[in-house]
Formats: sequence, structure tokens, C-alpha cells
Amino acid sequence: MGLPLSRKQITAIVGDETARITVLEGAVRSGKTFATNLRFFKMVADAPPSGLILITGRTLQTIERNILEPMADPALFGPLAATVTHTRGASTARIMGREVHLIGASDARAEGKLRGLTACLALADEATLMPEDFWVQLLARLSVPGAKLLATTNPASPRHWLKRKFLDRAHVTDLNLTSYHFTLDDNPSLTPDYIAALKAANTGLFYQRNVEGLWVAAEGAVYGDFDPDIHTLPATDLPPMDRVLAAGVDYGDNHPTRGVLLGLAMTPTPTLYVLDEWAPGAQVMADRSLAFRTWLAHQDEPAWRTPEWVVVDSAALAFKNQLFYDGVMNVMNSDKESVTDGIRTVASLLSTGRLIIVDTCHHLIDELPSYAWDPKATERGKDAPIKEGDDSIDALRYSVHSTRALWQPLIPTVPTSHLVPA
Repeated sequence: MGLPLSRKQITAIVGDETARITVLEGAVRSGKTFATNLRFFKMVADAPPSGLILITGRTLQTIERNILEPMADPALFGPLAATVTHTRGASTARIMGREVHLIGASDARAEGKLRGLTACLALADEATLMPEDFWVQLLARLSVPGAKLLATTNPASPRHWLKRKFLDRAHVTDLNLTSYHFTLDDNPSLTPDYIAALKAANTGLFYQRNVEGLWVAAEGAVYGDFDPDIHTLPATDLPPMDRVLAAGVDYGDNHPTRGVLLGLAMTPTPTLYVLDEWAPGAQVMADRSLAFRTWLAHQDEPAWRTPEWVVVDSAALAFKNQLFYDGVMNVMNSDKESVTDGIRTVASLLSTGRLIIVDTCHHLIDELPSYAWDPKATERGKDAPIKEGDDSIDALRYSVHSTRALWQPLIPTVPTSHLVPA
């Protein structure tokens, strides 16, 4: 392995081996995941011979992306990488000669996946994204003498159950928990340019958590950086669109249906533009489909009204079926795995001036300043915006976050590199 290690990483890798629970937490890209993976190799080699070994994460895909793929990379882990074998999509892998079971924990039902098993070792990736019931059941399943849990996470609300019931109680002897807090300074692989770009891509809540590694509450305006003087312009001032990526639609039976059209212009600087918005009346399903298709085919506007994708709220099955019946074949489900991730993507674009809205999108422009975090959710340790007057904002988030694979290589909201360990 040719990567340097910081003192904090070394301490976390070879530190307290008697703790039943070890948690590495802190800023994004701070080196904690790399240290966690390296420590996990040793823990697998030393694990009791009886009992299952588990890796848990929000989904199988995140387990593969965050844990297995980096562990199998010889550029990161040298000869150890050759001990990792896994077929994409499979629910098991082999590490250091041991079978490892992969378990997604995306909702409360995931707790049932653990019932009845006996484990000797578990790695929990993105622990704050797991349901509390899953975490508690996971600890209960670690019943083999000497069993251990290794976890990694970014900060969340200070009211989050992991913070209140575990990290804040590390002094309780019976809990037998050790934690390591990471900042950007703990990752010696990061370059000054990378750190500067990461800081520029995060503002407000996301800066405090992702850059400073603080457990802070979500409160106040969600998009506090939005400024109509900076983020809007007349349609007559639009640069030529190189691509029209998506029409995002938040469909509602009991709330307004809204849509936005998202374009990409490469000059003068690669930037996303909200070109227009759709605000239909209370028609029946077939009429709304017709109204949507008419909006996209508007003859008084240039050909940029034809989007590459139509991104629809994943819950709006009837509307998607109607569009398909009416010949709209490029429909995709919105990415709703994490609302907070989508919010961060939009917030990053606003903070860097890479998302501009045509000033005739009145509904969207009116919603953005009043879009706020829900204090009741914050009190429960959750990050959630107030679900009121957010229909155009949801359509914006769908179109932006769900198509990020198309535009992010050109407009990186968070700098990425497979050679920079997290």
C-alpha cells in the first residue's frame, strides 16, 4: 500500500481492541472509511471461528460501493485486496477466507433480516442511516463470546439516536464503546485543491457536518444561499442549451402537480438551468398527460423542450402508466432514497452558482425562500423539510438529483476520486 496514514487513522486501526463497539465518525472524505476497511481486514482475520460475519449498510449497492469495491482495490489495500471476492448483486462475499453476509437496512422492516442469526463480527456502514431497531437487533445478534461491531458514519442531528444513546454514553462501562472523531486534517491523501473544492461545495448545515464534522441540528431555511438577484435571469439572457436533461414532475392528487424543465449549457461555464415550469390545473389523469405532452411540445418555443428523461415521483404509478400508454417512453423514477442527499445536491449547485432559474418560473422562485427544516423532525433526530408549499421544489430535486450521472462529471458538486479514500 502506497497511501500515507495519519496519526488518527493509525490509532483507529490499531486502537482499543477490547471494545465491543467501535465507531469512526466525522467529516466526509476524512479518512475514516479507509481506516475502517483496513481495521476490518484485521478483525475478520481475528474473528471467532463460530458465528456469522456481517456487513450492513443502507442498501446492497452502498455496501458494494463503500466497502467491497475499495477493499478489492490493490491500489488501496495491496495484497489484502486479493482476499476479497464478490459477485455484484450477490448477498455474500469472501474476505480473508471467511464468508461475509451482506445485509441492507433501508427501513424498519430490515430488522427482521437479523432475527434468528448468530454473529461474531459486523461492520455497519453509514450507521446514522440505519433504523434504530435494526442497530439494536444487530447488537443482540452479536452473541458469540468476543463478538464485535465496527461502525462508520457522518454526523447527523445531535438528537439522533446514535449520538444520544451511544456516542454520548461512551463513558458507560457496560456499553463498552470506543469512538474516534475525524476531521479533514486526518486524511493526508487530500490535496489543498481538493479540500478547497469540498469546502466550496458545502454551505450551512452541510458545511458544518461534512467539512467540520459537527453534529448540528437542521434548522431554518433549507436553501439559505438562494438569492433571486444571483440565481434567476430572463429567458432572453439564456445561453444556448447543449442538452435538455430532464423534465421533473412532482405529481399530486391531493396537492398541486408541478414540473420543471432542466437544461445544461456548457458556455460560458457548465451550468444547469431551469428553463420553464409546468403548473397544470385539476384535470383527470388522461388530461394531465395531454397537458404535460402539450407543454413539452409547445410550438412557440425552440426544440430544447424535448428532454432526455422525464423524471416522475416514484409513487405516481398511475401517472407514469398513463404517460407510457400515451407514448412517452423515456420516463424514469425519481431518486428518493435520501431526500437530504437530493437537497445537498441542489444546495451545492446554488452555493457555487451552477444552478440558474428563468425568472418566469414563478412557483419555484416563490417556494425556494420559504422552504424550511421541520423543527418537529429535528427534535426526533431526523432531517426533514416542512412538507408544505414544496411541489415545484420537489420537481426540481427530482430532475437535478436523479440525473446527476449525466451532469456531475461536468459540474462536480462534491469532488470525487476513487483514489482518495474516505
